[in-house]
Amino acid sequence: MALTGLEIFKLLPKKNCGECGIPTCLAFAMKLAAGQAEIDACPYVTDEVKAELSEAAAPPVRTVTIGQGEKAVKIGGEVVMYRHEKTFFNPTLIALYLSDDMPAEEVDRKIEEVKLASFQRVGQTLEANLLALEAKSGSLESYNSLISKASKINLPLILMAPVEILEKVIPDQKGRKPLIYAADLENYEKMVSLAKENNLPLVAKGKSLDEVSELTEKIKASGFKDLVIEVEAQGLAANFKNLVLIRRAAIEKKIRSLGYPALTFAFDPQGNEWKELINAAVQIVKYGGIVILSSLAPWKALPLFVLRQNIYTDPQRPLQVEEKFYRIGQADKNSPVLITTNFSLTYFIVSSEIEASKVPTWLGVVNTEGLSVLTAWSAGKFNQDTIAQFLKKQAMTDLVSHKKVVIPGYVAQLKGALEDELPGYEVIVGPREASEIPSFLKNWS
Repeated sequence: MALTGLEIFKLLPKKNCGECGIPTCLAFAMKLAAGQAEIDACPYVTDEVKAELSEAAAPPVRTVTIGQGEKAVKIGGEVVMYRHEKTFFNPTLIALYLSDDMPAEEVDRKIEEVKLASFQRVGQTLEANLLALEAKSGSLESYNSLISKASKINLPLILMAPVEILEKVIPDQKGRKPLIYAADLENYEKMVSLAKENNLPLVAKGKSLDEVSELTEKIKASGFKDLVIEVEAQGLAANFKNLVLIRRAAIEKKIRSLGYPALTFAFDPQGNEWKELINAAVQIVKYGGIVILSSLAPWKALPLFVLRQNIYTDPQRPLQVEEKFYRIGQADKNSPVLITTNFSLTYFIVSSEIEASKVPTWLGVVNTEGLSVLTAWSAGKFNQDTIAQFLKKQAMTDLVSHKKVVIPGYVAQLKGALEDELPGYEVIVGPREASEIPSFLKNWS
């Protein structure tokens, strides 16, 4: 059971030096107990105390890293049930399933779909994270062939195979740090030995929560902790219930035996892809660490990627773009000047509509601390003063030969006040909706 903040405080050096970045040792102890700080941040704690506290100070859901290099991904590390309480840290990993008994044409098609399922949204790249490769044929040659084919796209792997096959393929793959699948109550000793020897994360799989808990305790006793857990698929409702119970047990009850990220399969038994999409969406929302799908065609991938992005965007820290003038197309001295806020979603929607218009334009982005137009206006962060200061600071008159400025239609009431702030400027009220920007710009004179 995890230690309380006061219990941790008794073990700290009590210097109140602030070198950990937190003013007092008591406050630091409380952060450790909540899983919001790392014991290594204290430069004076002894190795003995560090070892004692490492378990208590760890996040309730263990952080596990899969893969190496720029494509390496993390799951777990969560400290709250609901993102408004703090935030969620590591987004659900979405994986494509392939097996070595699939026809070569089907494997090629599914891999090609993963390549196509890459999208840009509000400045982020949305794409799949993992390939789950299963050795169903029992042939080492077939499995190696599948791994070789999958390696053509640079994604971390989940290697799903019996111990005998894993022992033969891992020497060539351990540099990529794959997740190996799966330990159960019968084979866990061999699987743990293989994982420890090669420093690889491991899936612990059981038929029920109790079985998974028992298994993780046995594995933990051997000194191995880099686990992902799976309760065998039992239908949408049961899977949903298990995922919620796992998260609640780890975070609210501090049950360490279930304090690991969860792996799930979204497959529909009848092969219905729409039901698979629904299953995956539910598992992303509550609280899948890895969700494995049978296919990732763009039509299926995009809504899941967007759902994941929305959930794992910190609601307390709006996505922002840099305050400046953005040149869209071959904007020159005669091009129109539009003004908006630096909320990422606002910027990317407005800029995409300007690009669609084919009219070269200067887009001025005012720093509103990541708030949208109406929200920023209501908060007093997008008004005649901030816009005027922005235009002067960014030297609009160096970019264009005119003094015409287009403001969003939703803040039309700023027109008069802004013209008072900027004598000689003509303030034009633009469209209320971004979708109206192309027709507005095509009539620009």
